[in-house]
Amino acid sequence: MDGMKPRVFPPAFRGRLHDARTATAIGRWLGPAFVVCFLTGLVSHLLQHPPGWLVDRIPSRPVWGYRLTQGLHVASGTAAVPLLLAKLWTVYPRLFAWPPLRSVRHALERLSVAVLVAGAVFELTTGLLNTAQWYPWPFSFVPVHYAVGWLVVGALLLHVAVKLPDIRAHWTRRSPGTLALPAPDAPDRRSLLAAVGAAVGAVTLTTVGQSLTPLKDLLLLAPRHPDEGPQSLPVNRTAAAAGVGRIDAEEYRLVVTGPRPYTLTLADLRALPQHDVDLPIACVEGWSRSARWTGVRVRDLVERAGAPADARVRVVSLQLRGGYRVSEMGHEHVRDPLTLLALRLNGRELVPDHGYPARLIAPNRPGVLQTKWVGRLEVLA
Repeated sequence: MDGMKPRVFPPAFRGRLHDARTATAIGRWLGPAFVVCFLTGLVSHLLQHPPGWLVDRIPSRPVWGYRLTQGLHVASGTAAVPLLLAKLWTVYPRLFAWPPLRSVRHALERLSVAVLVAGAVFELTTGLLNTAQWYPWPFSFVPVHYAVGWLVVGALLLHVAVKLPDIRAHWTRRSPGTLALPAPDAPDRRSLLAAVGAAVGAVTLTTVGQSLTPLKDLLLLAPRHPDEGPQSLPVNRTAAAAGVGRIDAEEYRLVVTGPRPYTLTLADLRALPQHDVDLPIACVEGWSRSARWTGVRVRDLVERAGAPADARVRVVSLQLRGGYRVSEMGHEHVRDPLTLLALRLNGRELVPDHGYPARLIAPNRPGVLQTKWVGRLEVLA
């Protein structure tokens, strides 16, 4: 069967540039985009859901670490969309090749392609919808997106291993023994690659400004602007969506547990030494924004409760529903002088949607873990 010459059906698919050289040229861009997207997504997942052994090893510096990695994650995923479409256009006639399976190697290639294409389309589609906070599916986004990411990487590695001879043959413009199309097709190929590159540049420049704020004036396709929102800062979950009603300043209490537990009123918190920090808040949807936060250092609060130097802290919100109402910090973040229980944002008292009366703000931490409406700080041994 290996000696059989495959035929493509229907004949209309036999167009120019549906060839291995063009597919390899696009793959040189698509592969790195997938790798960057996967590695930065892995960082994001580990920061949001760290295993127990990693909690105390997550660094609090650089303060812009999560802003950079998550911005790259969304930017590389967005750039991969036109690249994947171009790649599929180049190779789709092979889906109709006959016979469908010619050898074990060909069967592995077809399997890897099927899993890779399905997984890649799923990852990019759900990822883009997540940036818009639209979830038209019954499953939980984070664990499924994470699991399928590993599946795509496995399929990609298998695909590269199976296609390595073809990739090697077509990697450079002038490779000996290649099966390249005749020279007259070279200008068309260059034009196609230039168009794909222009599309990648366009979608990147019109979306990356949500995290790379110097380019925010170019935002056309991004679902949100980093300057838009209460107190000039976007909000993902409002107080109403979190089930947080009106919190009366006179009734609010912060409970700090530990060897010497105590309780503070809002007036008590305001009377403690206040510190100003300039920190970005960076969310998994890809947007980020730096702001000035004013509040009490978390390390001062937990030291008063008798916390040892290596203690972790569990932060508990007053919100009634939704994920991430409880977050945990390792001692690196707890002891960092930039980690605050913030009372003010950009010189003004927090509004309810930003976590009034008190919220957590810490360096190099996902936005979903910057807990709002904080009611308890629990010192963990």
